[in-house]
Amino acid sequence: MSALASSELQLENEHFRVTKWTIEPGAMIPMHRHEYEYVVVPLVTDTMHVVNADGSELVAELVTGQSYTRPAGSTHQVENRDSAHAVSFIEIERLS
Repeated sequence: MSALASSELQLENEHFRVTKWTIEPGAMIPMHRHEYEYVVVPLVTDTMHVVNADGSELVAELVTGQSYTRPAGSTHQVENRDSAHAVSFIEIERLS
């Protein structure tokens, strides 16, 4: 996978950063570490693959509008390996 996902910063203030992510088929968000606790709000029902820093992998089943949260310190790469469609979600980071 060499194509990179696209992001759109929608809001940032002293409390929150809100980013819309779109991962086209075959694209990915490269390995990164989350400095803040965050919430993901899927905009599609689809599947994405998550590769953790330790090399373990999981398949994330996204359901439109069904949010989930992850702790600060999460380190991973996110891939759209199998879908014929773009995977998109809103990420809300709590900055304070």
